Amino acid sequence: MNDIIYMDNHATTPIAPEVLDAMLPYLTNHFGNASSTHPFGVYAKDGVDKARHQVANLLGCSPEEIIFTSGATESDNLAIMGAAYAYKDKGNHIITSTVEHHAVLDACHALDKKGFETTYLSVDKYGMVSPDDVEAAITPKTILMSFMYANNEVGTINPIQDIAKIASKHGVLFHSDAVQGIGKLESKMEVLGLDMASITAHKIYGPKGIGALYIKDGIQLDPLFYGGGQEKSVRPGTLNVSGIVGLGAACESCQTAMELKTEEKVVGPLRDTLYQKLASELTDIHLNGHPENRLLGNLNLCFAGVQSHALLAGLKSVAVSTGSACDSESVTASHVLVAMGIPNELAVTAVRFGLGRYNTDGEVDTVANEVIQTVNRLRVLAEE
Repeated sequence: MNDIIYMDNHATTPIAPEVLDAMLPYLTNHFGNASSTHPFGVYAKDGVDKARHQVANLLGCSPEEIIFTSGATESDNLAIMGAAYAYKDKGNHIITSTVEHHAVLDACHALDKKGFETTYLSVDKYGMVSPDDVEAAITPKTILMSFMYANNEVGTINPIQDIAKIASKHGVLFHSDAVQGIGKLESKMEVLGLDMASITAHKIYGPKGIGALYIKDGIQLDPLFYGGGQEKSVRPGTLNVSGIVGLGAACESCQTAMELKTEEKVVGPLRDTLYQKLASELTDIHLNGHPENRLLGNLNLCFAGVQSHALLAGLKSVAVSTGSACDSESVTASHVLVAMGIPNELAVTAVRFGLGRYNTDGEVDTVANEVIQTVNRLRVLAEE
């Protein structure tokens, strides 16, 4: 697949070389269980401890506030369901939005069947949540709110800090599915004002199957799993040592990238160039999401008259997606685009380009040319 250009970095990123180098010893010679007391186990535990500090350094929190999970979906479920059950004596009301990842939405739907009540706030045409709407939705029974940092499909960045101030004022816990923003945007928990935040390694050039949940000191969660005392019994189970080491290394790599402003200096300009090339050669294309307040690597476009699945099938040397990777088999319009008010006939033509730190100017030229040719060809076929 070396001849295929990868531009689906919102779905998953390639593992950075330095991350793979950090992981390899724990997949070969240092394979011990971190709960064992012999030298193999001690070495594994040291790797886990180092990774916990690396994650905490990126988030600007204490290592004790980091719980390792299998990824963002588990972190979202643990935060939402764990908090709901832990604080049910204080209330049963949750607030979220209609454009959240299904890991959040489905967790809330499950709780709705268990006696909880969820308010699903609408968003504006860019997919952004209004802080005023958030405050208006709070009731005396509200115990938790969950809003994503940056949307995984259209890249729109939510006013997390403003929402956090509202949550704090009313004594409501605030969780964020932060996987698309952490490592690219402001990542310090104290600055963002979050009580809980979900992250995952494979969105920041780390391995799949490993993530973490930041839980602010003092917050109690009911566990989803039982059996073993790992991760303070909040998330028991044998630790994925190599994955945890990879997550830690990826967080450290992100700190370097943020210091070098890689997203701002490299990824953003590449994204803008791609958009300019497409917009200059194609008519009737529509940008989804906020035009400015968006992830620098995100470009979500509707190509009117061209079904997204047909376009993806026609692109022989480009790897992009129709939106959320979790919905890649769906032929219906994205729930995010529908919530933003985009007509269904246009929403089903959406394609998401996710640019990353390893893309190049030459790749942008190649992708733009192939997309232009394919869209024009499909539009001609549609008219015949």
